[in-house]
Amino acid sequence: MAAVEHSSEGAPSMNNITTELSAVATIGLDLAKHVFQVHAIDAAGRVVTTRALRRKDVLTFFESLPCCLIGLEACASAHHWARELMKFGHDVRLMPPAYVKAYVRRQKNDAADAAAICEAVTRPSMRFVPVRSVGNQAALMHHKVRELLVAQRTQLLNALRGHLAEIGIIAAQGPNNARALATLVIEGNDMIPATVRSALLPLVPDRTRCRDQTNRSGYSGPRQE
Repeated sequence: MAAVEHSSEGAPSMNNITTELSAVATIGLDLAKHVFQVHAIDAAGRVVTTRALRRKDVLTFFESLPCCLIGLEACASAHHWARELMKFGHDVRLMPPAYVKAYVRRQKNDAADAAAICEAVTRPSMRFVPVRSVGNQAALMHHKVRELLVAQRTQLLNALRGHLAEIGIIAAQGPNNARALATLVIEGNDMIPATVRSALLPLVPDRTRCRDQTNRSGYSGPRQE
């Protein structure tokens, strides 16, 4: 496989000379959803190739290379790509994006970011982020999903309490008391007009779960003012 050699200033030379990719020693890889940017240099620091890769071509490209040092920013999907590239024997290192930013030399774009990553990964003072395993990421996902669901539950219950307060139905603070309001909306009540009930039904949780939670709370129900 051949690539384009560049001038010492880092810009492509006018007389392009093909160079074997076997000379690649270090690569900066700028991650994206669809188009990835590669900046590769040899052991002497000369640019060997800069190219864009479609997502489907990334693994094929790196599989064909000799084992080399690959730098990535520790951003979304970085740990996945690091694990995949490590399977080919590459030395993959993740860096905080804030530490890479200082190495961007010109107008920020994908090519400039890849060049900055390539330079930053070779710095002896650079701090790296350990590559996470799938199991470790799964544990973090459990915590993040729970936090999201708790936040969404609080938002829904507060909305339900606020809307019912507009028609004079008040419940004490706390999720159990708000669930009693949800049960009231689901089962229907003379205090709640049909049009209001229809508007609020999308906010209430599952009927059975709502009833079970309310029964365990011992709450007698909301009051009307």
